[in-house]
Amino acid sequence: MDDLSSKKGAVLKTDEGVYAIRHHRLFYRGLTPLRHGRQLQPSLVFLHEGLGCTAMWHDFPARVVADTGLCGVSYDRAGYGRSQGASRPRGKDYLHVEARETLPRILECHQIEKAVLIGHSDGGSIALLAAAACPEKIIGIITEAAHVFVEDITLAGIRDTVAAYEKRHLEKRLARYHGAKARELFFAWADTWLSPWFRDWNIEDVLGRIQCPALIIQGREDPYGSTRQVQSIVAGIGPQASPLLIPDCGHAPHRDTPGRVRRAILEFIEALR
Repeated sequence: MDDLSSKKGAVLKTDEGVYAIRHHRLFYRGLTPLRHGRQLQPSLVFLHEGLGCTAMWHDFPARVVADTGLCGVSYDRAGYGRSQGASRPRGKDYLHVEARETLPRILECHQIEKAVLIGHSDGGSIALLAAAACPEKIIGIITEAAHVFVEDITLAGIRDTVAAYEKRHLEKRLARYHGAKARELFFAWADTWLSPWFRDWNIEDVLGRIQCPALIIQGREDPYGSTRQVQSIVAGIGPQASPLLIPDCGHAPHRDTPGRVRRAILEFIEALR
């Protein structure tokens, strides 16, 4: 059975709004668990993938909040989902900017003193960069399908997705979440990763500065990255990092094997307490 019964109760409150950060209006959703009205620390912060947004997490954040009894927040990066802003142009440091400038402002706006970051794909890379840059704020990170360098398998997977863009009606599907921004967002993502100037993008140099525990998750059938990503991240962080490679699982473990991922997250959080 690929489900996990909550030990902590259902989500009591959902709080949605917009913050003005770095000249953009960014949508957020806060989740508060049913726990006798006590505000618990740390808080969980969900960081979406390169084509994702808060809505595309579906009910996963709410379930993790209920499992752990911790408050949570997710937000849409500029140009994504219900946030304003443009997806272009992007520099080689676009993930660094998110980790070092935008995310700390999100934590400040939510008065989060201690955070556990849960990041998927680009969000996982942002989590790694943020943990290296803000060790006083980040007490744990959980990544899914994070990248720390560009691989041939990554580029091949993106090229296949670009080739299937019209055939699979991807714009229509993305527009359900991103509205009129869908096409621009898709090609900002694809063109950045496929550009020759991005080929040597690499963030392995920051891994040794990460001081907090880390759970590094990846599906063994991920079409956008090999197990070399996990090996590099774990080796770079050191003994406080643990790998979790999930068989019969693709690029989104929280969608492909939600129960397995939720159990792993709960065990990780319990070990932090």
